Amino acid sequence: MYQTDPPRPPKEILPTMYNLPSEDPEEPGLPDEFHDFQPQLLRETFQPPSYKTDEVFVASDLNLYYDPQHSLWYKRPDWFGVLGASRLYQQRELRLSYVIWQEGINPTVVVELLSPSTEKEDLGQTLREVNQPPSKWEVYERILRVPYYIVFDRYTDNLQVFQNIAARYQELTLTENRVWLPSLELGIGLWQGTYQGIERLWLRWYDDAGNWIPTPAQKVEQQLEEERSKTERLAARLRELGVNPEDL
Repeated sequence: MYQTDPPRPPKEILPTMYNLPSEDPEEPGLPDEFHDFQPQLLRETFQPPSYKTDEVFVASDLNLYYDPQHSLWYKRPDWFGVLGASRLYQQRELRLSYVIWQEGINPTVVVELLSPSTEKEDLGQTLREVNQPPSKWEVYERILRVPYYIVFDRYTDNLQVFQNIAARYQELTLTENRVWLPSLELGIGLWQGTYQGIERLWLRWYDDAGNWIPTPAQKVEQQLEEERSKTERLAARLRELGVNPEDL
C-alpha cells in the first residue's frame, strides 16, 4: 500500500476484527470447566455503577490485538473488561476479537486464571526472547497500561491484585481476600459459595456497601422472595382484621 500525505490513520489501513478473529483451528486444547464458569461469574457480577450496560464490554478467551506495528500479535486474557466501549462492535454486532487500533479504548481490568503452563508469564517471571512478542505482563503493564491486573490461582486460592502506577504494577494489600478498586467503583474478592452447582472459593465483584453483586438468577430469586414476604405480610394483616385470605 502506497504512502499518502498526510498518512492515513491506522484505523483505516490496518486489519480489523474481521481479519483478526479469535478462532484458531491450530490452537491446541480447550478451556476446562473452571475457565468457563469463573469468567461467567465475573461477567454476571461486573456492574460498574457509573456506566450503562451498553457502555461496558467484557470478554473471556477473546484475542486482544494490541500493537499496530505487529498487527498479528495478540494476547488472550481469561477475562477482561472495558469501560466506555460499546457492548457491540460499531454498535452493530458481536465481536470476533478486540482490536485496540479499531476500538480506541484499552481494557480497564484484566483477569488471568493461573495454570501451571502459564503461571510464569502471567506473573511477569519470563524473559522476552529476541524477535518474539512481549509477555502478557509486559503488554498489560507497559503497552496497554491496564489500570488493574488481577491474578487468581484456583489451586492455592491465592488472589493477587495489581494497580498500574506510572507504567509499573504495584501489588495492592488485600483485607480478608478483598480489595476496593476506585476507578471501577467496584471491589473484587473471594466469595465462598455455590455457583453452577460447585461449592468453592470464587472470584467475584462487590459493591460500595460491601455486598456481593447478585447474578441475574439470584436477582430473580430475591424478587420472588420479596413477593412471597409481601404476600405473607398482607395475609397476616387480613387475619388481624378478621378476614381469611383464602376466602378472597
